[in-house]
Parts: sequence; C-alpha cells; structure tokens
Amino acid sequence: SGYVIEEDDNGGRPLRDVCFHLLKLYSDRSYELDQLLDPRSVTSDPLDFRLSWHLWEVLRALNYCHLSQQSWGVLNTSFAAQLESEGLWEWAVFVMLHEPD
Repeated sequence: SGYVIEEDDNGGRPLRDVCFHLLKLYSDRSYELDQLLDPRSVTSDPLDFRLSWHLWEVLRALNYCHLSQQSWGVLNTSFAAQLESEGLWEWAVFVMLHEPD
C-alpha cells in the first residue's frame, strides 16, 4: 500500500512516497497529481519544490495535464520564490514564464 512518510497530509490521507504515486499514475492516468507533486513525497523539507516542479514539467510533456491552475500556480510561484531566495533570480524568471494563463 505504499511507503508512508507521514500519517496524513492534512486532508486525512496518508502521505506516501513519490514512487508510489508514480506507479498509481501509471495504472490510472487520472490519478490526482496534487499528491504526487507534494514536496513532502520527495523530501523532508516541505518548502523544497525543486523536484516537484521538474517532475511536473516532465508530466506535462507526457500529456498529464489534469493539475488545477491553482495548484500549478502555487507550484510555479513557490519554486520561483525558492530560487529567488537563493539569489538565482534569472532562474526564478524562467520558472515564472511557465505560469498558466
């Protein structure tokens, strides 16, 4: 039933590791992407959006486009803020160019 990282994700669901979510997505193309892209499924730092953002870009290229615009915007903005706080403002601009319309 997947590796449980934390007891729940504030929505009452157990927070599972990214490999579990990728397997679920493989078996069900409409699997909820919010759980998969939660930074806590990849790292212990809930504010580290690096892998989540890159994974979303790969999934979009593979035509998995059922992430809500709000979640997409939060992902982009959070990763851009993370880059800017590290002094990488040029990369933050690049990330924001991927902002949904």
